[in-house]
This record gives sequence, structure tokens and C-alpha cells, in this order.
Amino acid sequence: MGTHAPILAIAVPLLGGFALPLLARFHKGLRDAWAIVVALFVSVCAGYVASRAFAGEILVYVLGARNPTETLAPGGFPIRIMLTVDALSAFLGIIAGIIGPLMFLALIRFLPEEEGKTLSLTLATLLLAGIMGMAYTGDLFNFFVFLEVTSIAACGIIGFRTWTSRAPEAAFKTMLLYALSGLFFLLGVAFLYGEYGALNIAYVSREIRGTTVDRLALALFLSGLLMKAAAAPMHFWAPDAYGETPPAATPLLVVNTQVSLYGLWRVLFTLYGGVLDRGVGWLVVALGLLTMVVAAFMALVQTDLGRLVAYGAVSQIGYMMLGVGVGLVALPGKPPYALVATQGGVFHMLNDALTVGLLFLCVAAVEWVRGTRDLRELGGLGHSLPEVGLCFLLSSLALAGIPPLNGFASKILIYEGSFGLSPILTAVAVLTSILLLAVFVRAFQGVFLGP
Repeated sequence: MGTHAPILAIAVPLLGGFALPLLARFHKGLRDAWAIVVALFVSVCAGYVASRAFAGEILVYVLGARNPTETLAPGGFPIRIMLTVDALSAFLGIIAGIIGPLMFLALIRFLPEEEGKTLSLTLATLLLAGIMGMAYTGDLFNFFVFLEVTSIAACGIIGFRTWTSRAPEAAFKTMLLYALSGLFFLLGVAFLYGEYGALNIAYVSREIRGTTVDRLALALFLSGLLMKAAAAPMHFWAPDAYGETPPAATPLLVVNTQVSLYGLWRVLFTLYGGVLDRGVGWLVVALGLLTMVVAAFMALVQTDLGRLVAYGAVSQIGYMMLGVGVGLVALPGKPPYALVATQGGVFHMLNDALTVGLLFLCVAAVEWVRGTRDLRELGGLGHSLPEVGLCFLLSSLALAGIPPLNGFASKILIYEGSFGLSPILTAVAVLTSILLLAVFVRAFQGVFLGP
């Protein structure tokens, strides 16, 4: 299995998802067991791939070649779909491999059968396959294909609860933004293909010259990926999408947003790294600050617990963008600060997936017990759900970056790197974390404390 682990991590959930409705016709328990097995299999594959990638190896897998490790195998099938896994893409695979099984367990536990459990499990499995494909592909067009797979599956998860008043609206809004995002990305791919006659990321990165066409393609890539990553001012779809998705499935939507950020990092560092202008880095920094501040203030006025957590999740996108944006700006003149900030931004992806994922699972438990997420109708749940209350409090503190929790470990790296570039950046990031701390502590008090 070792050589084929990268493709199996994609193919098994892609094909296994379509088996779930068939298994459900025989026995619901068989369906649930299959979903867990598929998710755990992806985790094992991701772990194996990461063990090799973290040791410094770059894994290459070519579909259609006689030997999958031969990039130019003669006489093979003429279509080449290439997977290329380095440490960064393996890290994204690890995040998906951790969140996937937890999300499936939560869906099986908290989502009622009459609310479309089979459909939600099927869509979640396809979403997991698309995320792994985006993380592992080494080809721009196939990245677009998997981007569309995740878009279709995510919109289905958001809107399949048609009996609610806002789910179809949220899915339609998300679908429009995802469609526009995909079109922008595809146009960027077309421009680069017309310029260089190739779509392999490694090859194009060696040939790219920074021409007008290259800059136009970069603008299209930035626009498309920032839309899907929920960066302000294009973030307005995310709170509705997160809020209307079954809370047990929302953690994987968070990872779906993060893998779009991964695509952005791949474009900026790998594809355009040799010709990138520092102004692009400042743009990423500015949008990161705007995202974290706007989302934090929007969380302040929410009365729905799910939407409050959703805005908290959007704010964390801003911290990741700040870290990597500082890395882009500081790299030419201050490499140590650039390295620290970039490490913090990437590390925060894992911490955000764990922290926000746990918060949404807490929301699922609250809604399952009380049947509502309205903060005005909740209170005193700490007596009946003390474990959930403790998890919510710890996750809230981690989200705000309070030591010694995991969120602090990544945020302190972002603070340190951004301080080396400009103390103002660090001040804004710290003040936003304080605001988020106040928002989530107030939510904890309203939901879990009191009579």
C-alpha cells in the first residue's frame, strides 16, 4: 500500500462515498461502520505519507504510467495526472485525517436519521476526497477539478436540510461565490497554459517569468482562492454556510476553507516564489487584518451560538493570512522573522481546525439537547452538560490564544514575526484576540452558567 498511499487517500473516499447509500439500504449500522472505516483509512494513508514527507522526501505519483513514480514513462497511458506531496501538503492531509473521523463520529451520533443522515455522510465523504485531492495534486488543472468537487459537496452539505428556512438560501449564496471562485481560478490556469503549454506546478514554477500574462493569472488566482477562503470583504457567505450546516459536519467545512488557503500559499510560494512582488505580501497582510477585525466585531453582536462560532472561525483565517503575508513581505530583508511568521500561520491551520472543530461539536451537543442555538433561550447547561461546557471553555480560550493552550503556540509565532515587521500589526492582532476572548467568555457564561 505504501507506494499507492497518495492516490488511495483520494480514491477510497471518492468511491466509498457512493457506496454509502447502497449500504444504508441493507443496514444503517453497516453504513455507519463503512463511513468510519473510510475516514480511518484516509487517516492511515495521510499518516504514512506525512511520515515520509516530514523526513524530507517529496512523493510523486503518476497515474497512467507503468511505474507510478516515473514522471516520463514511455509508452504509457497518454494522460498524466500527477500527485506531488511535500511537507506542506502532507500537513494538510494530516489535518483532514484528524478531523475526518471525528466529524463522522459526530454526524452518526448527533444527526437524526430522519434529517438525512445517509445524504450528509455521503456528501461529507466526497468532501473529504476533494480536500485530499487539493492537498496532494501537483497539477493546476487537477487542483481546479478537486476544487469543484469540494464546492459541490460543501454546497450539498450546507443546503440539504431544505425544511429549514435559511439552509437553501445559504447554500445558494455559497454556490454563487464558489462558482465565481472556480471560474477565476480556471481562467488563471488557462492563461498560464497558453503561456507555457504545461500545467504541472513544478514545471511552470521553473519557467515563469513574471510577464503581464503571469501577473494577470496571479490576480485571478488570488481573487478565486481568497473568495473560497472567506477572506474579507468576500467573507459574507461563510457565517451563513457554517451556521446552516449541521454543526457536526461544520469542522470539515472549516478544513475545506483552509485547503483553499493552502492553494493560495502554493501559488504564492511555489508557483510565483521567484518573481513575486512584495506588494502582494502587503495585500495579504491587509486582507488578513481586515478579516480578523471585521469577523471579531460581527461575532460580538450575534445571538445565534452557531453563527457566533462561525464568525470566530472566519477571524482565524485572518491570523493565518497575517502570518504568511508577513512571511512574504519580510523574506527579502528579514528572513528570520519571515520564517517565524510563516511557521505560525501554517501551524495555526492545525490549531484552528482542532479548536473551531471542537467548538462546533459543542454547538451540536447544545442543539441536540435543547433544540435551539438562540443565546437568549439558553442557560444553565453546565449542570446537565459539564463536559461540553469544559470543552467549550477550553476551546474558546485556545481560540483567543491564551497560554498554555494550542492556540497560543501558533499565535505567539505570528505575533513575533509580525512584530519584527511592524509592531502595529502585532498590536491589532493581540487586541482582536482580546475581543474574541470577551465574546466567547460571554457566550460561555450565557449558555453554560446560571440557573
